Amino acid sequence: MMRPTSLGGSFTLGKSSLTVNRMGYGAMQLAGPGVWGPPKDPDGAVAVLREAVAAGVNHIDTADYYGPHVTNQIVRQALHPYPAGLVIVTKLGGRRPPDKSWQPAILPQELTAGVHDNLRNLGLDVLDIVNYRVMGSGHGPEEGSIAEQVTVLADLQRKGLIRHIGLSNVTASQVAEAQAITDIVCVQNNYNLAYRHDDTLVDELGRQGIAYVPFFPLGGFAPLQSAALEAAAASLQAKPMQVALAWLLHRAPNILLIPGTSSVHHLRENLEAASMELSPETIAELDAIAIGRPHGSVGA
Repeated sequence: MMRPTSLGGSFTLGKSSLTVNRMGYGAMQLAGPGVWGPPKDPDGAVAVLREAVAAGVNHIDTADYYGPHVTNQIVRQALHPYPAGLVIVTKLGGRRPPDKSWQPAILPQELTAGVHDNLRNLGLDVLDIVNYRVMGSGHGPEEGSIAEQVTVLADLQRKGLIRHIGLSNVTASQVAEAQAITDIVCVQNNYNLAYRHDDTLVDELGRQGIAYVPFFPLGGFAPLQSAALEAAAASLQAKPMQVALAWLLHRAPNILLIPGTSSVHHLRENLEAASMELSPETIAELDAIAIGRPHGSVGA
């Protein structure tokens, strides 16, 4: 059984019965370099997952195209049979060909095959939540209809293979388009202390009771760097990345975090951020970090 620890409080995903602690875990870094192949330390990867769940994490984000197949297989090895209350969120919409590139997989047959790949490698009969991940030319969302892909997932949901549907790397108009087809329980986009193009969307989803899950919460390929962040961390006797995570939890109650790491030590540091208190003055200083910063400059 998972320890009943509240990591940043809890949130119920949409109209579902799935309630998760706000600090979760992202499994992408469990694969090898470049999110390709097995990790250098398979036992260490298993240990990180078991430590996370023992600490109260009950929201794990993964995808079968990580590796490919690697992270899902490690999740199964480490945690199956899964403890009651553990919510596993996976993604469709991408594939990893032998050249290690990231390519879209958006045809109905590709999405259907992706669901079955996730079920098989995770050892599940039904997937808790599947995010349709829009694979654009960069790391930011691009306008364009996603109705066909969401309709495929809604059909798979009606067949009992998916419980709930979410979206990833999408615009506000794409969220609205998807909601005309089916209920959406979460949106996963690039968002962090410095990159806040989704401020309006975060608040609108909060009014609807929909979770917003930042990917690249610590900056992604360009880690967050700021004198204000460093100063706030020093005053709190904390690591800058812990402060960045704590700011996200303070930003809105519908924000759920899934920072990833392959280190038990870093996992514990991330989880500690859920209990950090930020004063109004510190929050105001951190809020100012994004002012004057061009959109897309961090993790774009």
